[in-house]
Amino acid sequence: MAYQKVTKTSYGGRLKNALSGVGAGFLMLIIGTVLLFWNEGRTVKTTRMLKEAQGVCVELGDPAQVNSEVNGKMVHATGYADTKDILTDGLFGISVNAVKLARSTEFYQWVEHTSTTTKDKVGGGQETVTTYTYSKEWVSSPVNSSSFEDPDYKGINNDVLLNLDDQNWQARNVSFGAYKLPEGLVSQMNKRVPVTVDLEPEVVDEYEADFHKAFDVPADKNFVHTSGNTIYLGVNPNNPTVGDVRVSYEKVLPGEVSILAVASGDTFEKFTAKNGYTLMTLQDGTVAMDEMFETERQGNKTIAWVLRVIGILLVVFGFRNIFDIITALLKVLPFLGNIAGLGVGLVAWVLGLVWSLVVIAIAWVAYRPVVGISLLVAAAALIWFLSKKSKEKAAAPAAEA
Repeated sequence: MAYQKVTKTSYGGRLKNALSGVGAGFLMLIIGTVLLFWNEGRTVKTTRMLKEAQGVCVELGDPAQVNSEVNGKMVHATGYADTKDILTDGLFGISVNAVKLARSTEFYQWVEHTSTTTKDKVGGGQETVTTYTYSKEWVSSPVNSSSFEDPDYKGINNDVLLNLDDQNWQARNVSFGAYKLPEGLVSQMNKRVPVTVDLEPEVVDEYEADFHKAFDVPADKNFVHTSGNTIYLGVNPNNPTVGDVRVSYEKVLPGEVSILAVASGDTFEKFTAKNGYTLMTLQDGTVAMDEMFETERQGNKTIAWVLRVIGILLVVFGFRNIFDIITALLKVLPFLGNIAGLGVGLVAWVLGLVWSLVVIAIAWVAYRPVVGISLLVAAAALIWFLSKKSKEKAAAPAAEA
């Protein structure tokens, strides 16, 4: 059965919270404004860096031999990234010849879920009902049950058989023909495949002995099970119990890669543009130079729009928090507060969008004047249109009278 907790907030308490929200609103407005301005500069500078890099980029040729003629130049190259390094997880004795080895862990735990409903009261008060429900799930980290709200679940046993973190190992020596790939390029190799787990008998026996000593379980019951790339710690993988652990492994094998970087002796380093922005990138497989630069440009556009949306939302909700004091004041009569809330929401979105457009336009004036001035004109037109519509609505009742 779900557990519920009822919290009542007085009218004065709501006003106090709304006043606190004003400060938070101004902070969100400032952060959103700075993010929008910075993001436009970042986008333009990255675009210019990519154009500059592509303009001077040359083909390395066969990486089987160090090409001294392109030393210090921006190059594109395709070749086989190889390593003889053995990566090992000493915890279970997993060893592979690979560029990367990744360990992921899951724990079967009691998990708390919450849902909240609020109801306004005449007089400005508010009643909040929080419902807590609990279920057993696989999660990425152990859950502290002492923080659960329901007394029946608070402090419930959520211990795990083995507490271990996710971990990644990376080869230090990765060759690229006659060249050596630097860590910054190796880290971008991410074509993962499962590692077939095959534990040594002595490793299994050691864990079995420890678990049987710690838990009252019949000797014929095994705690350690392997399947594919997963080690299951628990009595029955088909019927998990709280505390069971799943450990899985993946690896990145040597393979064909394509790179954009500056040739530096028998290795590579970042390209640094005149504006200080840098580039050193790798893609799995055989990828042409122009295709790699296009991927970088598309990635830059995606980041730009993601940050724009985040910035706009920060500005909108910043205005919403600032003006929400009006809604709180009128909540003495819930229906008035609800009407005010709709109005405040609309105003926050209009102001937020106009504000964001102006900030973006000012940023573009600094970085690309023609586009920036066009955006400022568009923002001014929007403000004029909204002002005109507002005056027309105000004049309509007077004309009818």
